[in-house]
Amino acid sequence: MGHLDHAAFGWLTPVLSYAMAAVGAALGLRCAVRGLGSTGRARRNWLLAAASAIGTGIWTMHFVAMLGFGVTGTEIRYDVPLTILSLLVAMAFVGAGLLAVGYGRDRTRAFAVGGLTTGLGVAGMHYLGMAALRLHGRVDYDATLVVLSVLLAGLAATAALWAALTIRSPAAVTAASLGMGGAVSSMHYTGMMAVSVHVTPSATELPGATALQFIFPLAVGLGSYLFLTAAFVALSPMADARGTTVSAHAQADSAAH
Repeated sequence: MGHLDHAAFGWLTPVLSYAMAAVGAALGLRCAVRGLGSTGRARRNWLLAAASAIGTGIWTMHFVAMLGFGVTGTEIRYDVPLTILSLLVAMAFVGAGLLAVGYGRDRTRAFAVGGLTTGLGVAGMHYLGMAALRLHGRVDYDATLVVLSVLLAGLAATAALWAALTIRSPAAVTAASLGMGGAVSSMHYTGMMAVSVHVTPSATELPGATALQFIFPLAVGLGSYLFLTAAFVALSPMADARGTTVSAHAQADSAAH
């Protein structure tokens, strides 16, 4: 059995991966709050933007953490189409979850469905990403820890959505973002604890791309997207602030006349 190393670069990859998950959650939950405060097409667009941010944050967290993953006795490569599919699955499931919350009539049911769907997106992305691993040997899973990781993802997503979208204050969204980042990281490392690798030494060339060839450039690109979009959303005025400004101008004009 190969020895698994989850932090080949020390504390760097766990800390950086947590930061990516938290930034993605912060941006996504802020967009979701905007979406619930809007109507029509604006609501849908904000919720889809939130899904893009949270999905990107989850994916980047997973693969930044995987940069520090190694197995003695074999190199590791990644199947490119499956890796990209894992990103799309994360966005799709998180999007479905947020739309359930945004358009659900029964709030309790909406949060339950939204949290469960988002949690399944987190877990689905993780295990699809793991299925993209190519190495000399066989990957096995501890079923109990796999189930625990999926439950963690669902409960955490439900709690984060409820906290951010019910309380809505900046402090609540910040706390929910940090909590969701921690939950995604916990789910990831719980899922990784379930992994065992039986190495079969071989001289044959592995298919796929190395982490530095593919994962690292994509993670840097998506991470940059998250930080730039977060800055844009943070600096753009809230809808209610715009409404207050417009009404103030209208009152000023009527008083002048």
